[in-house]
Amino acid sequence: QVQLVESGGGSVQSGGSLRLACAASGYAYSNYRMGWFRQTPGKEREGVASINADGSASYVDSVQGRFAISQDNAKKTLYLQMNSLKVEDTAMYYCAARPYSYSSSANAFVRRVYTKWGQGTQVTVSS
Repeated sequence: QVQLVESGGGSVQSGGSLRLACAASGYAYSNYRMGWFRQTPGKEREGVASINADGSASYVDSVQGRFAISQDNAKKTLYLQMNSLKVEDTAMYYCAARPYSYSSSANAFVRRVYTKWGQGTQVTVSS
């Protein structure tokens, strides 16, 4: 069965770093592009970083310059390096996959085009 399994979340001090990972299995990995979303109670799930069909990466303004998305195709694993973490980065982080044909930069953060979702990993940043 299709599985996206996140890991690497935890509690850190502001200014610290974390590296999230998402291991994919059960589907044709190369036919999809993957990204990261996050959600806090009472707010909509928002896109954080995503890889587009052309290989470029999209980032939400609030994490630009601090976060970096990458992947290891051989391991079918997606990563999110998070540096200079802020309290406002606290959220449940989810990895997700969208079909290649819907992986333009224009819809990088459109939730409905992502058809596969992980269970989430909690990131808590304290002051």
